[in-house]
Amino acid sequence: MKKNIAVGILAAACVLSSGVAFADESGFMVRARAVSLDWDNNNGDNLQHVGVGKVEADNRWIPEVDISYFFTKNIAAELVLTYPQEVDIKTSALGKIGSVDALPPSLLVQYHFTELGAFKPYVGLGVNFTMFTDRSFDTALGKVSVDANTVGLVAQVGADYMLNKNWSLNIDAKYIQMETDVKLNGGKIGKLGLNPLTLGIGVGYRF
Repeated sequence: MKKNIAVGILAAACVLSSGVAFADESGFMVRARAVSLDWDNNNGDNLQHVGVGKVEADNRWIPEVDISYFFTKNIAAELVLTYPQEVDIKTSALGKIGSVDALPPSLLVQYHFTELGAFKPYVGLGVNFTMFTDRSFDTALGKVSVDANTVGLVAQVGADYMLNKNWSLNIDAKYIQMETDVKLNGGKIGKLGLNPLTLGIGVGYRF
């Protein structure tokens, strides 16, 4: 009888300890980054036929915050957020012609490599949904506008370096598929492939 009780206690201890280990591996992590936004500016139609020239968005630095939830020590979901960013639009023919506001949240699934001690690299894949507001402006040729929304894939690679069990340093790179139709006086005149590469550095806190 005592042997059975001992075995039961041991089994319960194993279950509880495994639950604690899982709790340590799961949970939330919040990161704050400064991110360089480098637009691809691939303008396939070139828009030369309407006298606009090459349309481009200006590169810029933006703040970024992400919230990650670790389902296990290796698998996490990450929501990437920022506030609406003003993006200057310029052309080779007219110079700066205006600006639009872009809000580009992304949702990714990540795999974290945890066998390298404090250094924890990861890869991620997900989807980006960009909303454009204040998306039209007047030019010498008429009113230029872009579509309201774009949806595209996101690929990510990065790494956390754990300073202790909570705080970490972070580096991160993402390639985002993002393109939008360009319209002049309501008629489509081409497509602007923004497709930014983002390079970020920041800090993280694990709860």
